[in-house]
Amino acid sequence: MNQHQFSSENMFITDYLKAQVEQTPEAIAVAFNNDEISYEAFYKKVELVAAFLQSKGMKKGDIVASMLLNSDLFMAVYYGVQLAGCTLLPINTKLAPDELTYIFNHSEAKGLIYDERLEGSLQQVEYEFEWTQTRTEMQAEASGMELQPVENKANDTALVLYTSGTTGRPKGVMLTHRNVISAVQQWSERIAYQKSDRVYISIPLFHCAGLHVIAVSTIYCGATLVIDEMFIPDRTIPTILEKKITVFSGVPTMYALLLSKFDFANQAFPNVRKMVYGSAPMPHEIIKNLKEAFPKVEFHNLYGQTESSPGATELPDEAVLTKAGSVGKALPNTQLKIVDANGVDLPVGEIGEICIKGEQIMKGYLKNDEETMQVIKNGWLYSGDLGRLDEDGYLYIIDRKKDLIIRGGENIYPIEVENVLYQIPQVIDAAVIGIPDPIYGEIPKAIVVLAEEGAITEQEIIDHARSKLAKYKVPHMVEIVKEMPRNPSGKILKHVLRAKEKEHII
Repeated sequence: MNQHQFSSENMFITDYLKAQVEQTPEAIAVAFNNDEISYEAFYKKVELVAAFLQSKGMKKGDIVASMLLNSDLFMAVYYGVQLAGCTLLPINTKLAPDELTYIFNHSEAKGLIYDERLEGSLQQVEYEFEWTQTRTEMQAEASGMELQPVENKANDTALVLYTSGTTGRPKGVMLTHRNVISAVQQWSERIAYQKSDRVYISIPLFHCAGLHVIAVSTIYCGATLVIDEMFIPDRTIPTILEKKITVFSGVPTMYALLLSKFDFANQAFPNVRKMVYGSAPMPHEIIKNLKEAFPKVEFHNLYGQTESSPGATELPDEAVLTKAGSVGKALPNTQLKIVDANGVDLPVGEIGEICIKGEQIMKGYLKNDEETMQVIKNGWLYSGDLGRLDEDGYLYIIDRKKDLIIRGGENIYPIEVENVLYQIPQVIDAAVIGIPDPIYGEIPKAIVVLAEEGAITEQEIIDHARSKLAKYKVPHMVEIVKEMPRNPSGKILKHVLRAKEKEHII
């Protein structure tokens, strides 16, 4: 039976999990390390987590934080917190103590479940939880507890995800049960997961894309989620082969690293049928190389934001080269429009702010009505991204509004310059920022990461850009660095690069 055969408006993500248990209890839900856990066994773990929370006095709507690395327990906590009627706060495990202190105090989380290996960061946090529990303690203590049923409502807050703070203090995005199920159904339809799929995830589960586009959508469809604790390039290819992975997901940099490290021409991947990517634009050269390396694999480019659960558009395999640079068409039951600075709709082809509308759009920012009203207007999410729509309805991301460089009155969109830099085989990462200039106001500077130290010079990079771009768009200078600052979804943090440039410490 297909999952849509038991579809219902009143069902939440935990109900769909239970329905899979009733259909195929022995099918494998989650694989982690050397363990494979059936749907029946996984649901029992979820119930134990929910019962454990109730034993701690957690009531409907209470916020429970989880600071866990990728694992089967992470997924059990995700479902278990919602089953208990509570709100989950997944924490970025890479945050510094000051950042954690802000999020915990702002959210007023009641309890915390954490991995013992992360205890060092937590010891410096200035916040008093009602209770904390390590993953080991919780698993031992939860044994034998019984769950008391809780009734959730569609507009209850299922989880709060704090944005990466690219524009200041992070904001807590409130996603409802309706938001979650809408996004998961959209991605399940577009990616078309099958029950026979073994879906590999090594991107962080604490991030919205890893959770809803990949992990929860996989379980929603009754397939097997194969979890890796983190992305390690040398481990990825053997895992894909040994675990008979059929669907692989990652951010563009992960694909670029894999292409730079392995000779795919002499390696067969008989089981892989789909590769999914998103969170940042995929340079044309990289997707072209991937299509050559995996001619029988279907590729899916995804676009969305945490504020949209995340869901906005999808670029199907047949268009990844013919519509190069596009992030695709609107997801099912989703509307798109492009507006100018005054919120007026723009015609096809003109660049403006991308707006998204659908049931996956967030409830709002936690304890921040002012910011909520600035980004949600008449049901439309104002994304902060600049883009255009073509005559076929395909969306093209031009850049973030805040990343636009204005050189002597000329607009420079960094993505356009970065795509040219990615044409250089030795470049695996590129970011272009505006730096102050006494004559032009701003000039573009390129910051790049090379596949191999000394593979190409700064001047050679500038010369390549000069051969491909209008003179005013060419980077005035290039800096080669070892790595880029990134948020959990893989996006390069350009505000960090700009801040370092300002301090002259890049």
